[in-house]
Amino acid sequence: MPNNSRTGGQILVDALAINHVDRIFSIPGESFLAALDALYDKPQIELTTCRHEGGAAYMAEAYGKLTGKPGICFVTRGPGATNASCGLHVAMQDSTPMILLIGQIARKDMDREAFQEIDYRRMFGQVAKWVAQIEDASRIPEYLNRAFATASSGRPGPVVLALPEDMLTDITEVSDANPWKQVAIHPSAEDIDKTLETLSTASRPLIIVGGGGWSEATRLGLQKFVEQSAVPVVNSFRCQDYFDNEHPNYIGDLGIGVNPALTERIREADCLLVIGARLGDMTTAGFELIDIPRPKQTFIHVHSGAEELGHIYQPDLAINATSDAFVAALKDRQSSQWSTSEENLLRARKIYQDWNASIQVEGPLQLCEIIKTVQIRTDDDTIICNGAGNNTGWLHRFYQHRRYRTQLAPTSGTMGYGLPVAIAAKLVHRDKTVVVFAGDGDFMMNSQELATAKQYGANIIVIVVNNGIYGTIRMHQEREYPTRVIGTDMLNPDFCALAKAYGMEAELVINTEQFEPAFNRALETNQPTLIELQLDPQVLTPTATIDSLRALKQ
Repeated sequence: MPNNSRTGGQILVDALAINHVDRIFSIPGESFLAALDALYDKPQIELTTCRHEGGAAYMAEAYGKLTGKPGICFVTRGPGATNASCGLHVAMQDSTPMILLIGQIARKDMDREAFQEIDYRRMFGQVAKWVAQIEDASRIPEYLNRAFATASSGRPGPVVLALPEDMLTDITEVSDANPWKQVAIHPSAEDIDKTLETLSTASRPLIIVGGGGWSEATRLGLQKFVEQSAVPVVNSFRCQDYFDNEHPNYIGDLGIGVNPALTERIREADCLLVIGARLGDMTTAGFELIDIPRPKQTFIHVHSGAEELGHIYQPDLAINATSDAFVAALKDRQSSQWSTSEENLLRARKIYQDWNASIQVEGPLQLCEIIKTVQIRTDDDTIICNGAGNNTGWLHRFYQHRRYRTQLAPTSGTMGYGLPVAIAAKLVHRDKTVVVFAGDGDFMMNSQELATAKQYGANIIVIVVNNGIYGTIRMHQEREYPTRVIGTDMLNPDFCALAKAYGMEAELVINTEQFEPAFNRALETNQPTLIELQLDPQVLTPTATIDSLRALKQ
C-alpha cells in the first residue's frame, strides 16, 4: 500500500494503540478478521481470547473498574453481540467505562435480514451511553476518539461501535487523532463552603459513598477529612472498598441483608452527603429508605452526571463534580466546630462491629468463619470477586475491605460475573491475590472461563459454594409459596473433577476445619485453584433457613 494508506482494521488498531489500550478481551469472529490481522502487528496490545462473549464482556467491564480506562471487548455480529449484552448492562448500572466493538455484516447487505444481522443502535440503545456504526473507514479516528470520551466523561458507562466487515478491509488515507484525555468536573469553592457549613452544623450527619470515578487517593482523602470530625460513613451497594472498613468512622454498608440499626440511622439523620452514588433501589431498600422526591434530611448530592442530580431525589445542594475532584477539594477543609457527637459515632461503630461478629448456623460448614479465614490469610490488597446469590450476603457482611478496588461485584446483581472478572483482575494485577466466591448456579454460568484462566496463567482461587439449589430464588420461593418447590433444584457436576479437567488444582471441603489448610495450599501453589464448599441447602442467609421461612407461613 502506498504512502499512509491503511485498511480500516489497521486504522482501528492504530487508534486503539494511540489511546494506550494494552489489552482486549475477545471471542474471534470472521466479521472482524481484518482487525485481528492488524492486531498481529501490535504486540503491545495483548489479546485475551475467552470462551464466551459474556465472559469477555465481564472481563472488559472489570478492566474498566480496575484501571479507570475504558475496557475493550471485541466480538462478532449477531449471537456474539447478544451474548456480550450482559456485560454492557453491568457497565451501565455500575458506571464503568467500556467500549464494545462488534464485527458487523457488510454494508451492501444491510436491511436484508442478512446472516446474523442486527441493528445495534436499536438493540443496545438503553444499555449504552452511545451506539454507532462506522460506515467510512476514514472516520475511524473520529469515532474512536468520541467513544473514549463518551465512555469516560460525566457518568462513565459503555459505548458500542459496530464495524461492517467490508469497511474494515477498505483502504484509505487518514490522519490519526491525538489520544483521548480524561476531563474532570470540579466543584466550585462555593459548593465546598456550603457542604462544610451544612455538615458541621448538623447534629446527625452521614456520608454515603459509591458510584464511579473513585480511586485510592479519593478514599484516603475522604478518610483524612472525616478523621477530624465524628461524621460516620457508609457505602452504597457493593462499594465496600471505597472506605476502610476498619476505620473508626465506618459504620456499615447498604444493600442486601442490611443491618436494621443502620437503616434506622439513615432515617434519623438530619443531613445526608452522597458522594458518587445514584441511590438505586438496592441501596435504598427498594426506594423506601429515603423519601421521594424530597428527602426529609438536608440532602447534598455530588455526582459526575448532571442528569442524575434531581433524577429521583431533589437535593438541597446539587454538585456536578467527579467524586475524586470533590473529595480533593474537601479533604483539607475543616470546621472550627462540629455539632456531631463523638459518643454517637462510637455507638454506631460498635453496632457495626457487633453485626460483623461471627455467627453459628446448623451444619458442619460455617461460611462466616471461612470468609474471616480468607481475610486473615490474605493481604489488604487482595481482590475479592463475586456475582449473584445468597452467598454474597455472607461475603458482604463478614469480609472487611481495607483498600479501594479490592471488591469486584456487580450492582446489577448479574449471575456468572465473579469468575470472568477475577481472571481480568489477575491479568491486570499479577502480583495480587484474587479470590472468587461463587454459588454453584453462579459458577456454572461461566465455568468454561476456567480454560481462559489456565491458558493465560491467571492463578486465581475459586471458592464454589455448592448447595445444589438456586439459593436466592429458593429463598423468595419459600417465602412467597412455601413447600411448592419448582425450578430451583440443580444437578451439579463434580466441581473438583471439572477443575482438574481444565488442568487446575482442586479440593473438596465439607467442614470448616478443612478449609484453612486447603486455602493455604491454594495460596502456595502457582496454579489456578478451585475449592468446593458443600453447604447444606437449608442454610440460606445468616438469618434465614428454608424451615424458618416455612414456619413464618404456618
